[in-house]
Amino acid sequence: MKKSLRIVAALAAVGVVGGLAFAFVPTQITGPSTQLPDDWKPAEGQGKYAMYASDCMACHTADGGKSFAGGRAIASPMGTIWSTNITPDPETGIGNWTLDQFRAALQDGIRADGAHLYPAMPYENYRKLTEEDVRALYDYFMHEVEPVQNKVEETKLSFPFNMRFGIRAWNWLALTHDAGFTPATGKTEIEERGQYLVEGPAHCAACHSPRNALMAQDGVSASDANFLAGGVVGGWNAPSLRGPNSAAQKWDAADMAAYLATGRNIHSTANGEMGLVVQHSLQHLTDQDNLAIAAFLKGLDGAPADLPESFAAKESLAMPALDADEAGKETEKMLTEAAPDMALGPRLYLDNCAACHFVSGKGAPEIFPELAGNHLVTGSEVEPLISVILNGAQVPSTAKRPMHLVMQGYADRMNDDEVAELASFLRKGWGNDAAAVTAADVAKVREKQVH
Repeated sequence: MKKSLRIVAALAAVGVVGGLAFAFVPTQITGPSTQLPDDWKPAEGQGKYAMYASDCMACHTADGGKSFAGGRAIASPMGTIWSTNITPDPETGIGNWTLDQFRAALQDGIRADGAHLYPAMPYENYRKLTEEDVRALYDYFMHEVEPVQNKVEETKLSFPFNMRFGIRAWNWLALTHDAGFTPATGKTEIEERGQYLVEGPAHCAACHSPRNALMAQDGVSASDANFLAGGVVGGWNAPSLRGPNSAAQKWDAADMAAYLATGRNIHSTANGEMGLVVQHSLQHLTDQDNLAIAAFLKGLDGAPADLPESFAAKESLAMPALDADEAGKETEKMLTEAAPDMALGPRLYLDNCAACHFVSGKGAPEIFPELAGNHLVTGSEVEPLISVILNGAQVPSTAKRPMHLVMQGYADRMNDDEVAELASFLRKGWGNDAAAVTAADVAKVREKQVH
């Protein structure tokens, strides 16, 4: 018995020592993926462009706040994470950080003080940044961004997520890929550029790849089976960007590039988190880079990308409304006939929606999105559709499409039962095949948004 107790005590002691070592032994940080000359300097505008490609503004700028001064609330399954001040202010920002410390934050998720960042910071993806872009970003934030003294609210998650050293174990399991970018074999130069942007700075997998049981991205590289196979972010579906039913395969390269650069094309409009990505990041990329992303996404499943010379030209266009496709003919006919005994859902659609989205469900090109085959309408998560019906939606103004589009909300016009009937009709009409929405689903969204 005493021998058993001694063994248990010894194992416990080993566990304590191991735990202390795990918590307090310094972590190894990633060095440069390539060696650049000591006197290397980024080209004019290179750092700012890398910032736009990396979408730093959207997360690190609070609504109504100064650029990059932090304080934006980021929802996560663990609780609210407050984004940090990344201006060069020496007291509340990153003004005292060295290049090595900056790189460690980007690629290892480790702050200058040695604490681990929560993976709301997409360092899983930023590990793929080239050393040129890392150094260009550092130069930009240190020399071109205005210092802002702004002490942001401290992130306070509940136990055990407040124990930041536990992220170290998560990193051992999640950061299995080396730092730096490795192009896929057999790709064209423009596809390689698209792959770099998608895998690295644009960190598309952070939303569009599923998460595993540890909440790590299940697919960070083009060679991973679940890369960009679809995810859920804050109750919103981030649709799959591969497979025969994905937009990347159904749309041509010009449509995809237009969506990235303007938040709209003849099929859809960008809202929610994707609207912010377009507003703060993708609209600032060159046409060539947005076409490169489109080419890479088309080529993921082996489809050829017929790249146009230009897209979304800034000129007046007359784009006629599209007819319903074969799957939508029956719904179009029913709405056109408008029989007196028509069910409540389609009747509500005629009264409130048909003027913009039409009986065809095809919408108005580049203004009102298609409802037929729309992933927001048919997704597994019903909150986004309900939220749009209740509160409306917006599409940001961009350089190529400066018109700011706004859809009104119907929270005061429809009760929960009516919203549920309308949403259920949208999820079944024009060949859509998604589960019905209940009044309880609507009440939950309405109550959540009141608070």
